Amino acid sequence: MYQHVLVAIDGSDHSKRAAHHAMQLVKNHTEAEVTLICAVDYGKSEKESNRGLTSEQIAAATREYLAPFEDIFHQAGISVKSVIVHGAPGPAIVSHANEHPYDLVIIGSRGLNPVQEFVLGSVSHKVAKRVKAPVLVIK
Repeated sequence: MYQHVLVAIDGSDHSKRAAHHAMQLVKNHTEAEVTLICAVDYGKSEKESNRGLTSEQIAAATREYLAPFEDIFHQAGISVKSVIVHGAPGPAIVSHANEHPYDLVIIGSRGLNPVQEFVLGSVSHKVAKRVKAPVLVIK
C-alpha cells in the first residue's frame, strides 16, 4: 500500500477533495506518511505584493493556511508534514516529487475547459505528465 503520499494543496475545492482522498487511502495504515505541498510563485503574487507583504509574510501566511489541513490529518492519527515550494506550481511540485521517494502524488484538477487547458495547460496535467510516481487527479 502507499507509505509516502504527496498531496498538492492550493485552496481550491479540488485540492480539499484531494486531501480527503489521501486521508481515506492511508487512514488504516499506521506507518503511512502524508506530505502536503503548496507552491508559492512570488513572481505571480501581485495581490500580495500590492498589499505590501514580504516574501517571509507570504510564507508565514501559507504555513498558517496549511495548519488546518495538518490538524485534520493529526486528528485522524495520520502522520503529516507540510512543504512550501517556490516557483510556478507545476514545475515546483514536479521537482519536489521527483526528488523524494513518494509512492503516490494526489492533486486536484482545476476543471479548465478544453480550450483553456490547450492554451494554458493545467497544473495537474503537467504534474501527471512529469512526475515519476503514480499520480491521482481528483475532480
